[in-house]
Amino acid sequence: QVQLVESGGGLVQAGDSLRLSCTASGRTLADYAVGWFRQAPGKEREFVAVTTRLDGYRAYGDSVKGRFTISRDNAKNTVYLQMNSLKPEDTAVYYCASESVLGFYSDYDFKKGDLKLWGQGTLVTVSS
Repeated sequence: QVQLVESGGGLVQAGDSLRLSCTASGRTLADYAVGWFRQAPGKEREFVAVTTRLDGYRAYGDSVKGRFTISRDNAKNTVYLQMNSLKPEDTAVYYCASESVLGFYSDYDFKKGDLKLWGQGTLVTVSS
């Protein structure tokens, strides 16, 4: 059974940095598009970042461009989200998600969150 597990969330102050990790079991993440989404209380889920198979393409949501970076460590079968210059409005539960079809990527569908494999989420709280 394929599972994604996020870690690295916590409570930080505005301006701080945090790195989230998404580790997979039962799947080689390097072969799939993997991304991050977030959902703040009372708000809709929001696309944050994606990296496609073999890091062929990366994209970011407008609200995090220039501050967040998605990367892979294939040896550890892990995808990271480095978050710098955090703001209180970054407070949310962050979810890792993966495309289910090896090598497939639809920019529209992925950013819409039309995905079947999700982690359980990790909470990031940024205080002002």
